[in-house]
Amino acid sequence: MVYTLSFLRRGFFFNKPYKIRYFCQRFTNYPDMPRKHTLLISFISLIVSVSHAQEVADTTRPVVDSVIPQQPDTSLRITNLNPYFTLHVDSMLSYQLAINKDEKKYYWYLKNSPVGLKINKDNGLLTFKAEKSFFLSGKLKYDEEYTVKIGVQNLADAKEKVDTSFTLVFYNTEVILPKLKPTVTSTLTVEEGEQVSFKVQCEAGNFPIEDILFSSNITIHDFTLIKACNEEFNWTPPFDFVKETDSAKVKILNLSFIGSTKFKIRDTANVRIIVKDALNYPFAKKEYDMVINNIKSYVLRLKYTFLQLDRKLKKTKNTRTSFDLTSASTALSGTILTTAGNSESAKNTGKILPSVGLALVPVKEATAPNKNIEQNQASLIRSSIKRLDYMLNDYSLVGEKDPAIVTKTNKLKDELKQSQLQLIDVPIEITEGMTEEELNKYFNSPKVNKKYRLNKK
Repeated sequence: MVYTLSFLRRGFFFNKPYKIRYFCQRFTNYPDMPRKHTLLISFISLIVSVSHAQEVADTTRPVVDSVIPQQPDTSLRITNLNPYFTLHVDSMLSYQLAINKDEKKYYWYLKNSPVGLKINKDNGLLTFKAEKSFFLSGKLKYDEEYTVKIGVQNLADAKEKVDTSFTLVFYNTEVILPKLKPTVTSTLTVEEGEQVSFKVQCEAGNFPIEDILFSSNITIHDFTLIKACNEEFNWTPPFDFVKETDSAKVKILNLSFIGSTKFKIRDTANVRIIVKDALNYPFAKKEYDMVINNIKSYVLRLKYTFLQLDRKLKKTKNTRTSFDLTSASTALSGTILTTAGNSESAKNTGKILPSVGLALVPVKEATAPNKNIEQNQASLIRSSIKRLDYMLNDYSLVGEKDPAIVTKTNKLKDELKQSQLQLIDVPIEITEGMTEEELNKYFNSPKVNKKYRLNKK
């Protein structure tokens, strides 16, 4: 007991109150413990309990810091702005905006606002009436987020302002189906080579049409694919689109445009195109030009051949004329000698010389015979040239697209073939050394025209 009390006096257990109370309770209940010791232990236990309670109270007492005065809110801000508004069609919006300062010194404004949205610049009252006509006319759309910029500014200090934004979305509970509307009638009639062009417009319902698919009953090529609204479809039927086996020389093409919204609501627009068989005019024009070039080339070759024959005829004519002059001079000499004297020698000379003149005629025929064949060939070639020139003028094209181009081409082909068959035995020379202008000048010269002009009987 004395040992225990000495420990208590030294304070070894004062930092552990539960141990002190334990020892105090144990020694107090000891039967042989003197009365004064029991009182002393009880007093110590009381002191320890009070001391422990004071420590607990100190630890649970709140710490009171020094109060720091708060600064007043001086920055301008909107205190009740809703960042997201959702409106039904034909509903109204009335929303009072507020700021943390005197509103009389500030004004409100909107930027990029949809049609119908307004704000009172003095008190910040935001109003809107979502009329159905806005959506039917396309000014507003359903389920589309409209970002509206809003701001408030000090009237006296332009630098003191706030710019922010909110989102506005419209919805409709009424079911309105979207529709596709081509800008042409449901049935079109075109010819081959004629371009087909039209737009596919969209009438939006509750939700706009986002995708358009295309299909046709016949595979076509070189067309403009439509994927969205208001795009243009372009296609030109080729000239071989209608086949010989097609009835009535027409072919029917059915086009289908299928539009869908993001919720897979679909609408289909059909266009029926009747394609008629038509003339491939560019190809026919090329064929016509080729025939014209062949005729002109053939005419030039004929003119050169005519030139060669005419020159041979001219050379033969000069030779026969010289023989005729020789024969005439020889006969004349014999006549002079006969009348000059009466001697026998003179008489014999007069008899011989005329016979020499007569003998020159067979020599002329052998040396320069008549060119009847060449003459006829030259005349035939000249008439063929004149006829082909007449055909070129008569079957010339009229206008940008002559409807009779095929008939005229066939006529020129037949005329060229007929001339070639008629002159098949005439050797056609290739034009060399002379230009087209020189050949035309010679062929159309007055001398040649006079020489081959038909004689009037």
